[in-house]
Amino acid sequence: MAAGIETRATERSEARNERLDALEPGALLEALLDGQAAAVAAVRAALPAIEAARAPALERLRRPASRLAYAGAGTSGRLAMLDGVELGPTFDWPAERLVVILAGGEASIAQAREGAEDDREAAARAVEANALGPNDVLVALAASGGTPFTLAAVETARSRGALTIGLANNPGSPLLQAAQCPVLLDTGPEVLAGSTRLAAGTAQKIALNLLSTALMVGLGKVYRGRMVDMRPTNAKLQARAVAMVQDLVPCDEPAARAALNATGFRVKPAILVARGLSSDEADRRLAAAGGSLRAALAESG
Repeated sequence: MAAGIETRATERSEARNERLDALEPGALLEALLDGQAAAVAAVRAALPAIEAARAPALERLRRPASRLAYAGAGTSGRLAMLDGVELGPTFDWPAERLVVILAGGEASIAQAREGAEDDREAAARAVEANALGPNDVLVALAASGGTPFTLAAVETARSRGALTIGLANNPGSPLLQAAQCPVLLDTGPEVLAGSTRLAAGTAQKIALNLLSTALMVGLGKVYRGRMVDMRPTNAKLQARAVAMVQDLVPCDEPAARAALNATGFRVKPAILVARGLSSDEADRRLAAAGGSLRAALAESG
């Protein structure tokens, strides 16, 4: 075992789990589920830190040339990638404003490349190649909080002026010290000692869901609990868009479809069109409101 690794909470074993491999299937599943409960508790305790990270991140991401970047290795990296790529279809976050830095590159998505997590130079090169800087936000994840690749990504991005947010599951870990906005997800020992794809990974996924969704809400991409900036790229999503316009205007289905057709099936301007504006007027009203449908509707009376 590497020096110091035994001091990490996520690496410790607990006496109550010493017979994990001898349990009957039902008891085994109960023990694994009980271990997951630590994830929700850890995220709840971290809510003030997530809130503290949201404010400076929003300030950066409101800049036209800003980007949201993610960095991680192994399970943490794959969770980061998943959160990032889902922002496009859900919130119409532009691909050119998303950066994902994975240890081992894209090949590590489908096949684990655990050795890549030690490559500090690769992380620094990736940050520099993507030219992360003062307009950008980097969200970095490492369950241990000491992954060399992730640490190097944060250190390099911060030295270049980017805002850095660090999510880790061990108190006092280097990642939490290196990031400007540290978020401790203190899940403690895993049911299966060291398997951070369990409670630690679940806590990271929850925290990413909260942070990125809260950011998109702040950027005006949500209205009355609906994904009004989603990309309706298939029949199911087009039907959802029609239903949103019907519900939020309100209007009947033909009027909703006509408004959506007039706006290239963009929900926010379609709502304004269904309320009597032309497509061009709707776009101008939204632009003047900074993309906020709520503000645009208030302006239109």
